[in-house]
Parts: sequence; structure tokens; C-alpha cells
Amino acid sequence: MERREAGPHDVVIEIKYCGICHSDIHHARSEWGPTTYPVVPGHEIAGIVTQVGSEVTKYAAGDRVGVGCLVNSCRECAPCLRGEEQYCLQGSTLTYGSIDKDGTLTQGGYSTHIVVTEDFVVGIPEGIGLDEAAPLLCAGITTYSPLRRWGAGPGKKVAIVGLGGLGHMAVKLAHAMGAEVTVLSQSLKKVDDGLRLGADHYYATGDPATFEQLAGTFDIIVNTVSAKLELDSYLSLLAVGGAMINVGAPAEPLSLSVFSLIMQGRSYAGSLIGGLRETQEMLNFCAEHGIGAEVEVIPASGINEAYERVLGSDVRYRFVIDTATLA
Repeated sequence: MERREAGPHDVVIEIKYCGICHSDIHHARSEWGPTTYPVVPGHEIAGIVTQVGSEVTKYAAGDRVGVGCLVNSCRECAPCLRGEEQYCLQGSTLTYGSIDKDGTLTQGGYSTHIVVTEDFVVGIPEGIGLDEAAPLLCAGITTYSPLRRWGAGPGKKVAIVGLGGLGHMAVKLAHAMGAEVTVLSQSLKKVDDGLRLGADHYYATGDPATFEQLAGTFDIIVNTVSAKLELDSYLSLLAVGGAMINVGAPAEPLSLSVFSLIMQGRSYAGSLIGGLRETQEMLNFCAEHGIGAEVEVIPASGINEAYERVLGSDVRYRFVIDTATLA
């Protein structure tokens, strides 16, 4: 795999760590449609700038930086101009599996170096280890964005569905924002972790009494799981005017009763990562509050085993590849 030559606005980054996202597995195994091989996944990238183009103004050699799910967009449509490049109407350029500006296929962070235009690089503040920062570039911004947009903060009751790679970040962030945080998980096996990460309450959704007890409770529910849920049961947990936001992406269609939404003024929405401006805001927030991902660092030789462990929910809470270590 080769990288393009750095242009005048490009930044060359020596990758130190790259998180493993479930999306990597789907793409590597052609589970979201045909994949063009060979493919190098990875969109949770943290590293050090080694070279900058002649017209780069934002970064210099030695800077700590990150790259998330996007490496370019049209920059002209309404979402791009609002700083919401993830919703680019012409289709943003993904970190891997997209066509780059030079016509080649983009390749991700399971590698030693990457070349990215400076506008799609973010600075990683001091105070966050690069290994703990890598998952913030996907799992962190994916949960930060809806929490900010729907106003998580003091006086708000927030429920997080699922305590995995996304869910554990959502708990940390909602707690730091000042909300009252509840974890809704299938069982109580991770209750100690949930409370340690910042949850005020923890309930098992496998217990039908949970839905009776918590009916009409929450202002915000962030669903981080990709499994099929009985949406009406979860929507019943919303207070009047509350919102449930999906960041997990189940493969099969879901159904819900619109009547439940109408009668209580509830909302059901989706959210996709965040734009570059908001991603930088999230990193600064994490540095200010001492937030990093809970990670298990592995060598490159451990990727296949890590994939199987992810599928078996055997990780707490994000695998991160040390790209300098092969074994």
C-alpha cells in the first residue's frame, strides 16, 4: 500500500495508534456491500506530524494530531459550510474505502503513515495519551455530537443504551456535561464498570420491570447498540418532549408506533459522527475534563484475534493497535 505524495496543503502523519471500530470489521468482510481489496481499515488515528506541505498553516512537524472517519468533502454544499462535513451532499471522502482526490482508493490507519489535507486533521491536546485519544476520533465524536445537540447537561436525565465501545464514551461524556446518567444494558454484569465510568444508575433491560419502573423518565436516550430493539418499549421511557437518538446502525429495519411520539411530543432521530469543528471541540472538552477511552493496546499481529473478541463482546472497551509493534 502506497500513500500519495504530500501536496501543498497536506500533512504527513506518523501513526502511533489506531482504534478498531466495528465498522472496520463490516468493511473488511464485505458485510456492508462489496469491498475493493486490498483494503486497509482504521479511522481512529492518533499520531505525530512528520512533514507539512508548503502552504499548510495549521500544523507543524512534531504536533500531536488525529484523523477520524473523514479525509475530505466537497466543502461547498450547505452542510459543509455549516461545519457538518459528515453530511456532505456530494458524499464525503471516507478515511478508507473512498476515492481520494488523486483518484486512488483511500486506505486507513492500520498502517505506519497517512497523508491528509490539513483541514481534515485535528489537534490532540496535551493531557490525553495518544492511545486513549485514538477512539475519540470515532466513538468519542459519535456520542458527543448527539449529547451536545440535544442539550445534555445539568438538570437533564440521560440514558445510554449499551455499555460497549460507544456506550462507555457516552457515559463519560454525559457525566462530564453534568447530566444525570443511567445505563440501560441487557444485564447487570457491567454494573461496576458503568458506575465507575460515571453512571448514576444502571438497569437491566432483560428485566421487564425496568420498563415499568422507568416509564416517562428520560429527556435524552442515546442508543449505541446495533442490535434490533423493541423501539416502542424504549420510547416509553422518554419524558414528554424527550428524544431518542440512534448512533448504532442495526442491519435490519426497525418499527415504531408514531402514536407514541405524537401524544407525548417525543422525537426519534439519528446522528452520524460529527464535523471537523465539533470533533476539535470534543477533543478540547475531553482534555479539559480528563477524559480518554478505556483501551486495550494490541500489536498488529493481534488484529484478527481482536476482531473475533469484538464480535464476542470481549473487550473493555476499545482495542487500539500500536502500529509500531508487530508482535
